Amino acid sequence: MLNPDKTLRLAAQVAFEAERLGIKTALIGAAALAVHGYTRGTEDIDLATYVLPKKELTALAQSLNSLGLQTELRLPDEDDILGGVLVVWELQASEGERSDVVEVVNFWNPARRLLSPAANAIAGAIALEGIALRCVGLHDLIALKLYAGGVTDYADILQLLVRNPDIDLDQLRRVAGPFDENTRLDRLIAEAQR
Repeated sequence: MLNPDKTLRLAAQVAFEAERLGIKTALIGAAALAVHGYTRGTEDIDLATYVLPKKELTALAQSLNSLGLQTELRLPDEDDILGGVLVVWELQASEGERSDVVEVVNFWNPARRLLSPAANAIAGAIALEGIALRCVGLHDLIALKLYAGGVTDYADILQLLVRNPDIDLDQLRRVAGPFDENTRLDRLIAEAQR
């Protein structure tokens, strides 16, 4: 079970430590959806990054371990669309399961030279009020969801479009269009406008 306040504090601690190491991060996933007006359940909080996985994610894991946090680093292989995931948590739950988990999702896999919206999304992320975290912008979040391309991602895009009817559609097409591999964006826009 996720404790939102506790997990957001942990995410801010992870983001701070990453920044100290020169690693930029930004909220993505369900927490970013909530920032942009759509709240849904989640088991973790996700931070995006765009770094060399073995060198920089390993350094971040070691730094977080030195602070007493638990980590699990999943490095990518050449088939992964992502460049690895660093899972961070404070303590094991009583049943041996992790709770209040932060996942640092890396979008750069040097073994695969895929165009990704992550670098621009992270660079353009906005600071959140009241907590030391940055969140990807709405257009970038939709681009990341198109890039992921799962059923849940498309459902999230639809909900974001419904809840943000004043979105600049021309800018959205410019930002997200290059990642619309399955040509879903215009159909989702039309459905949201019904």
